[in-house]
Amino acid sequence: MVRCVLVALDPDHDTPVAVRYAADIVRRCDGVVTGLALVAKDAIDDATVGSGIGAMYYAQKRRDELSAQTLKRAEELLDAFATTCEQDGVRFEKARVAMGVPHEQITEHLKYHDLLVAGDESHFYYADPEKRTHALAKIAGEGAGAVLIVEKEHRPTQRVLVAFDGGKTAARALQKFAQLAPFGTEVTVELVHILGDDGARLAARYDLERAAAYLDTYGFGNVEITMPLGADVQQTLLDHATQVSADLIVAGAYSRSGISRLFFGSTAKGLIERSEVPLFMYH
Repeated sequence: MVRCVLVALDPDHDTPVAVRYAADIVRRCDGVVTGLALVAKDAIDDATVGSGIGAMYYAQKRRDELSAQTLKRAEELLDAFATTCEQDGVRFEKARVAMGVPHEQITEHLKYHDLLVAGDESHFYYADPEKRTHALAKIAGEGAGAVLIVEKEHRPTQRVLVAFDGGKTAARALQKFAQLAPFGTEVTVELVHILGDDGARLAARYDLERAAAYLDTYGFGNVEITMPLGADVQQTLLDHATQVSADLIVAGAYSRSGISRLFFGSTAKGLIERSEVPLFMYH
């Protein structure tokens, strides 16, 4: 069960959506949500590099201006977060501003939370919202807690796809999702093992049936298993999610076989950017 949820606040339009998801989750279990506003100090420094006495003076002046702007924007985000939580009647911790490298700051705070909720577009450089970072892919592979990456609109979570190949990391993601049950146990869960060829179908079914039995012990009573064929694991999973109108995809950050191609290296960033379905990720 989720007790402590961390929300990453940034100027992007999906931050209010992330806050709403977090509020829904903690309301279900009487948990607490914490807002974290981030200021990418390294990005400010990179944007204000100067050489020579005069250039260094103006670079420092510009650095101070950007820092003041970003801190002001961060405080505005914190105020909006607190107002939303109060209106929704959910418990929340006093939010704070963290300066530094975004993914490092989030990873540090996630040590003391069950789940991070963030929008799929990570814009932590407030003075220039179009400047992209790829913090979320790093956090998914390094953070102590699970990560829920949401899309541009909030929607009820009723159908969940779990990418499961029987590997240890896929099993840990499954366990984390079952133990936290962020959307309750009434959801329909579809366990998906994407096959490269039909020859592995028997072994895959065995893994999926054991996973379904595990979910049953946690009260998930509506569990299905699917074994679609597809050479491109990422595209097959995304296509299947569209076909069945999934509301959430659960997957491990790394895995032993085909599913590993989802999240290894730059492909993780690609999935986060391409998926139109919220992602629950754990390594």
